[in-house]
Amino acid sequence: MTDAHPTALEIEGAIRNVPDFPKAGIQFKDITPVLADARLFSGAIDLLADDFKPGSVDAVVGIDARGFIFAAPMAIELGAGFVPVRKPGKLPFDRFSFRYDLEYGTDTLEMHEDSIIKNQRVLIVDDLLATGGTAAATVNLVRQLGGEIIGVAFLVELLALKGRDQLKGCEVEALIQY
Repeated sequence: MTDAHPTALEIEGAIRNVPDFPKAGIQFKDITPVLADARLFSGAIDLLADDFKPGSVDAVVGIDARGFIFAAPMAIELGAGFVPVRKPGKLPFDRFSFRYDLEYGTDTLEMHEDSIIKNQRVLIVDDLLATGGTAAATVNLVRQLGGEIIGVAFLVELLALKGRDQLKGCEVEALIQY
């Protein structure tokens, strides 16, 4: 490989399929080969951040846990702060929570209540958009804290699961779509 900037096709080629993980019938998209290759990982960050300019984003929100991998370096690249959205019990300060429905049950996400300032321009980032429930819950958290969502970005989108439908009113970008 050369030192040239990788394309989305090169990044897609590095993502491996793992059949029947975490359970039978699931075709897991394993991004760890992308993360292990510095050029591909850096290129993925650059391509995900490409639609946004430094100064256009005040905060990059990363969704627990793989979203942190992409959101933190994007925040640095965009000159913005990084805000983690976590599962319950992981944040030490006063939290704002949002409970949401899953196919079989419910889940909860939390943010520090002072992590988003009213009218801050917020970019939400995660590794994968599947059914959209976690991303939609994050959108709700950011909106309830007064943030203005300028985009929701993913490395991978699984089109058949129609997660984008859960993010109406948001500009959604995915580097790779299956």
